[in-house]
Amino acid sequence: MENTADFTRIYENAYLLVPILDDDENTEERIDESIQLIKTAGAEFVGYTAQKIRQINPATFMGEGKLTEIKDELVKLNVNIVIFDGQLSPAQAQNISAIYGGIKVIDRTALILDIFALHAMTKEGKLQVELAQLEYIYPRLKGMGTSLSRLGGGIGTRGPGETQLETDRRHIRNRINHIKCELEEISKRRKVQSDNRIKNKAFTVAITGYTNAGKSTLLNTLSGDNVLAEDKLFATLDPTARKVVIGDFSVIFIDTVGFIKNIPTSLISAFKSTLDSAVNADVILNVADITKDYKEQFDTTLSTLRQLNCVSPIIKVLNKCDKISNFEDYPKDVCYISAKQNLGIDKLKMKIAEILKGEFFDLELKLPYDKINEFYAVKDFTENYTVNYTDEFVQINLTAKNIYKSKFVKLSNLPQRP
Repeated sequence: MENTADFTRIYENAYLLVPILDDDENTEERIDESIQLIKTAGAEFVGYTAQKIRQINPATFMGEGKLTEIKDELVKLNVNIVIFDGQLSPAQAQNISAIYGGIKVIDRTALILDIFALHAMTKEGKLQVELAQLEYIYPRLKGMGTSLSRLGGGIGTRGPGETQLETDRRHIRNRINHIKCELEEISKRRKVQSDNRIKNKAFTVAITGYTNAGKSTLLNTLSGDNVLAEDKLFATLDPTARKVVIGDFSVIFIDTVGFIKNIPTSLISAFKSTLDSAVNADVILNVADITKDYKEQFDTTLSTLRQLNCVSPIIKVLNKCDKISNFEDYPKDVCYISAKQNLGIDKLKMKIAEILKGEFFDLELKLPYDKINEFYAVKDFTENYTVNYTDEFVQINLTAKNIYKSKFVKLSNLPQRP
């Protein structure tokens, strides 16, 4: 299926609806983040309504009375798209749209997917966006009629959204399966690249963290390169890798897609092959913006990494520290940097080198000659080794990463010469 969406900018006035449940915290930052998402998608933010709700209305999520109350305001502001800061069922989106005379209504997931569609540059990134969009649309097709074909372009329709996908559910299923197969092949190729890095003795450090925390700027500072770094959410979608020498180590830094609070699990799973670069890294940097709610940013990233079953050592990094004068109330177990001002970068490199050094073990083996092939079968997992042939046995001294220890423990369990 070809992606026939028109990516031409369509002028849109966007109005934000924010439901506030009793246990919601940091509502102000949440609203600011949603406004930034709207602007990143290319729309004009014209206003918002926040409404406290005790329970979710199954028909309209927020109370119908409050929704009706602001109808005249939407007309005055010439609103042509309403963004709901949450996840709507198809029926809820339709009902809210009906209250507003057919104005397009999309939820937070559709907004994020739209931004992803704008920023995906590589084949893998585009496939992952299309997969996420199709998996989002598919369960919503029932009862949507021709609503997708009537949206008229703009936010929520980029990617496969304007191809009248609702007319052929089987075609969508086939396309989803096809994309998954393509992404699996890409994932296999990435594993080969990872194995090659092992052979070339290169380590990987994944730069993860909250979107717009300065990850791409940090990569630029570390590598002296010029990776795209914008003051926008999700400016970087496809992973970018750069090689840097830190002490005795050759390190490949990988800038990954930024995380965001309440990002749907389906989006995380759709981008799993890209995020594998973080999961399989030797060290992970969890970057947060010290000028924002950095604790929540740290927690959001850690929660996402846990969903990916990540076990790599993590360094917490607080960026934009040139804007802070007193650090007394800030945590002690983090690295403070300003990627833009090149402050604290040397200390961060030392911390990375320290962790890498702790990731190794040394082992001496004395193998019978008829067992030497068993060592050569796993020698590529060593960082270095020496072989000394004696009259009675082969003495091998090796250094390897702790994660490969089990492979060499098997060798040490072989009959050893005294």
